[in-house]
Amino acid sequence: MTQPLIHRIARLGAAMLLGAGLLAGTAQAEYPDRPVTLIVPFPPGGPTDAMARRLAEGLKAELGQTVLVENRGGAGGNIGAEYVSRAKGDGYTLLFGTSGPLAINVSLYRNQGYDPRASFAPIVRIGHLPNILVVHPSVQANNVQELIAYAKAHPDQLSYASSGNGASSHLAGVLFNRMADTRILHVPYKGTGPALNDLLGGQVSMSFTDILTALPLVQSGRLRALGLASADRSSALPELPTIAEQGLPGYDVSVFFGIVAPKDTPPAVVDKLNRAFVATLDSPAVRDTLAKQGIVPATDRTPAALGQFIDAEVDKWGKVIRDANIKID
Repeated sequence: MTQPLIHRIARLGAAMLLGAGLLAGTAQAEYPDRPVTLIVPFPPGGPTDAMARRLAEGLKAELGQTVLVENRGGAGGNIGAEYVSRAKGDGYTLLFGTSGPLAINVSLYRNQGYDPRASFAPIVRIGHLPNILVVHPSVQANNVQELIAYAKAHPDQLSYASSGNGASSHLAGVLFNRMADTRILHVPYKGTGPALNDLLGGQVSMSFTDILTALPLVQSGRLRALGLASADRSSALPELPTIAEQGLPGYDVSVFFGIVAPKDTPPAVVDKLNRAFVATLDSPAVRDTLAKQGIVPATDRTPAALGQFIDAEVDKWGKVIRDANIKID
């Protein structure tokens, strides 16, 4: 082979390699080039589903692609979360996660098919929905300290309703009993609606439920609000102190919401998705909609902040669940 031919072949190879590199860079820069699917790990019609669909509408303008919402409910959110954990890490399958599948369930279920810390790449923390401690008007307490005093004087006589075993409304009572050294009985229901119906009827004494659901019942006088089960006060009831302010420092049982992707999603895709979600959350229409749903926006919306928050929540609820020996299966 002559020397000039060797040089021509070498130049041709270099050109091909350069072209391949440019094509790869172009393909990466064009993400997304098809619709993105946002998995909601709960049935249609609930607050998480409504929030996801509102975000999906706004994301279309930021990503230049349709964002499809797909419901894969079951096992407290585990079915949808496991589905995303096993999906290809290309940025086209995302999880709209909540406290259950991203922090609590790993300690509740013996055979969970994913790890909230290791199976996902955090994208953005959206915010949290404060829970509120409400009691039936017949309960002889006007604040948290009076409730604790009454519960200690009458052990096992008060009861709290939850939307089901392992739900945040259940664990809120477990944590309350532990921190206040009280014995308030747990009564699980199949959903928030049945739980509140029995609370309104006086069959149970109290409940920890989301502020959006409880607010009209408190304003009408059908239930009495004793404290916010979150770290900060709510603009919906600014005069109502938190439970932490009333003698249980550190008490916080808010439900958080965050977006995650499969663990091997490229950093460039994670960054693009984070910027798209932040821009969507900052848009007036989405911001106002979430505010009306009672959502308190996250202050740090970086992927790292969500990862650190999930770590802390897994540790926190793991201890509560182990100490109370709670298991779902």
